[in-house]
Amino acid sequence: DNNVDIQEFMIMPAGAKCFKEALRMGAEIFHALKGVLKGKGYNTAVGDEGGFAPNLKSNEEALEVIMEAIVKAGYKPGEDVLLALDVASSELF
Repeated sequence: DNNVDIQEFMIMPAGAKCFKEALRMGAEIFHALKGVLKGKGYNTAVGDEGGFAPNLKSNEEALEVIMEAIVKAGYKPGEDVLLALDVASSELF
């Protein structure tokens, strides 16, 4: 239980020219995100589906740490990498 309503925050390496490049971008951002989370004192254990599940304060903070990781990995948010959300709206109300 935490203050994050969104079920999954995902990245889309839309600027990749091929699958190999997209996979590399995803891996680089994943490792950058681990560093960002660790630097902020958050847990970096990986869940059953392969994602991080830190106890963040809000949806906004989740987006901020992902954006920071994208930049840290050397990519431009909104150009090289897009964000995707699984809102699981049944959890909102």
